[in-house]
Amino acid sequence: MITIIAGTNRPDSYTEAVARLYAELLNAEGQDSQLLSLRDLPADLAVSDLYGKRSPVMQEILDNLIIPVDKFVFVVPEYNGSFPGILKMFIDAVPPRHWKDKKAAIIGVSSGRAGNLRGQEHLTGIFHYLKMHVHYNKPKLSGIEGLMDDQRRIIDEATMKVLVEHAGVVRGW
Repeated sequence: MITIIAGTNRPDSYTEAVARLYAELLNAEGQDSQLLSLRDLPADLAVSDLYGKRSPVMQEILDNLIIPVDKFVFVVPEYNGSFPGILKMFIDAVPPRHWKDKKAAIIGVSSGRAGNLRGQEHLTGIFHYLKMHVHYNKPKLSGIEGLMDDQRRIIDEATMKVLVEHAGVVRGW
């Protein structure tokens, strides 16, 4: 099982659309996957789940999407030259032992030209600190609005090829 994490809580985001597509690609190849949208996190995460308390919603996320899973794909948008604070807060709300020795692949998404390169590097540093294994291939989806249609489907053939190949590699990793 692979958990795909859409790294923003923004409604109707390109990030979540890419994460859903990635899940479809994995499932089409016979790989079980599940999606965690950060929109599903408890609204009071900052006060409920960071300092020893555990909300029922977060416990369910941990029990089903984090603890039993050994491999994650993080689809991460660029926010202010890095990645969203909600993703950092989520990572901090999960006890470090639940990340240790697990695998993480990172896909960057941005409106700009760098595909969230800096955010991918920041996140890689955090995952290394948590003793996670980070996949070296980190696709960068730049100018995301031009790669998708109005229904948030990827229309760019080169981007689809990159995602299909990446999903195949991650599946076998």
